[in-house]
Amino acid sequence: MSAIVAIVGRPNVGKSTFFNRMIQRREAIVDAVSGVTRDRHYGKSDWNGREFSLIDTGGYVVGSDDIFEKEIDKQVELAIAEADAIIFMVDAEAGVTGMDEEVATLLRKVEKPVFLVVNKVDNNSRLEDAVEFYALGLGEYYPVSSINGSGTGDLLDALVEVLPEKPKREENLPRFAVVGRPNAGKSSFINALIGEERYIVTDIAGTTRDSIDTRYNRFGFEFNLVDTAGIRRKSKVKEDLEFYSVMRSVRTIEHSDVCLLLVDATRGFDGQVQNIFWLAQRNHKGIVILVNKWDLVDKDTASVKTYTRKIHEAIAPFTDVPILFISVLNKQRIFKAIETAVTVYENRKRRIPTRKLNDVLLPIIERQPPPSAKGKYVKIKYITQLPTPYPQFAFFCNLPQYVKDPYKRFLENQLRKHFDFTGVPMDIFMRKK
Repeated sequence: MSAIVAIVGRPNVGKSTFFNRMIQRREAIVDAVSGVTRDRHYGKSDWNGREFSLIDTGGYVVGSDDIFEKEIDKQVELAIAEADAIIFMVDAEAGVTGMDEEVATLLRKVEKPVFLVVNKVDNNSRLEDAVEFYALGLGEYYPVSSINGSGTGDLLDALVEVLPEKPKREENLPRFAVVGRPNAGKSSFINALIGEERYIVTDIAGTTRDSIDTRYNRFGFEFNLVDTAGIRRKSKVKEDLEFYSVMRSVRTIEHSDVCLLLVDATRGFDGQVQNIFWLAQRNHKGIVILVNKWDLVDKDTASVKTYTRKIHEAIAPFTDVPILFISVLNKQRIFKAIETAVTVYENRKRRIPTRKLNDVLLPIIERQPPPSAKGKYVKIKYITQLPTPYPQFAFFCNLPQYVKDPYKRFLENQLRKHFDFTGVPMDIFMRKK
């Protein structure tokens, strides 16, 4: 499970530019995979071999200027509660503003590492201007330029020094995380499975505070069930549900093997559910989609088909994911959900012998080779599965740079067709032979 670093600060100081620069550094190497990044507020980065998750709070603040201030205070509070380290970004061009001072006041009380980052330091006179940020009382500051990347190395060196080490897994029991929007029925689902009111279930969205593990042993399956923390309700403040759900889900998802994504059938597979789906997919977790409250939907003979098609459109191109229609209230298909999760867990661990991979795929590739580019022909000579915790395959060929995403998707579809990887994201790499 990687550490979480949150970027906070008022609007227009360059948080998103900085965020994009941080995740591209990594994505250029690791995520050379088909498909696109769907969620621009959450990404993974690494520095000197230490991996961490980065959350750009700026992307979640919407509204007019007066709403901004309230929202930013709230976001900073959430970041303080959830992140392992906080990057507080200010703007050298604008100097210290009232809003910066307000955020600094919140951050001075924090026990967690806070990095004051002065952005837009693009020349020497800006470097001199940056000195005034000492007045914020947060100690040392890091002058950077998000646009050209100068200064980010020193900041990252200091940042990875303070991030917590990965916790050791005490046991090798599979971890199944129950994730989804607030009020989709996550706690009720776990109660129905374990047959005891272990969680208090109410009709108010977001009564679960922290991720809770339950050891589960039935029908010969033994694993840990993890309930994602929902939303902490503050009586006066309407929480930014979107941001909070993502923030809490990040930890639970990263710490799991398979995610059971609970969808409220009456609300549909909306943007927030899609965010959680892509979070799990980006983290290479097994995924099972459970459409709950199916008993409340007016159905005809085509309902399941129509609903499934809508979900497939939302999650394309990764559509090889089991979708079950359940009712937690009526205990309909809830044990089937667990059986499916176990199957997906096995699929994620599946290793295909190199010889079998080559025997099955090379003849297919010969019949349908990659399209030629600039008059050059790509020859794929050899395939192997990499020794990673989830499926990654290396295809060795003469001109890896000419193999484009559509052909990689073709290869992925062939792998899925001949070997069972249902519910599991996979990576395909082209390597020079």
